Amino acid sequence: MPGKTISELKVGDFAEFTKTISEADIYLFAGVTGDLNPAHINEEYAKNTFFKTRIAHGILQAGFISATIGMQLPGPGTIYIRQELNFLAPVRIGDTITARVEVAEMNPEKNRVVLKTTCSNQNQETVLDGQALVSPPKAPKQ
Repeated sequence: MPGKTISELKVGDFAEFTKTISEADIYLFAGVTGDLNPAHINEEYAKNTFFKTRIAHGILQAGFISATIGMQLPGPGTIYIRQELNFLAPVRIGDTITARVEVAEMNPEKNRVVLKTTCSNQNQETVLDGQALVSPPKAPKQ
């Protein structure tokens, strides 16, 4: 089922995706991407860092934004054009992260939508923010 077309969207529409970060998530992400930074996968190393424990890859949270865009708003068929990210706080194993995308601007002539993008933890602390530019699916030709 295709996502929402630009004519079905309005400023303020939003969608969310929530996931609790597990140790397995971090190891699987490291394996898939090749990012084996010891700050993510080696507790002995991480104990001596600023964070005092392992932290999740920041781009893992960005993936939750991508999932929200691609599966919910605008949804399937959406083309990702650009994403700005600001990493604001660490994410640790056991944190529950909620990714939120919200329609901020629309340009129907170019079929472009600007989305405000955030990830927050279980304490409502924003751990990531930014914005995305997407092209929502077009209405099927009749």
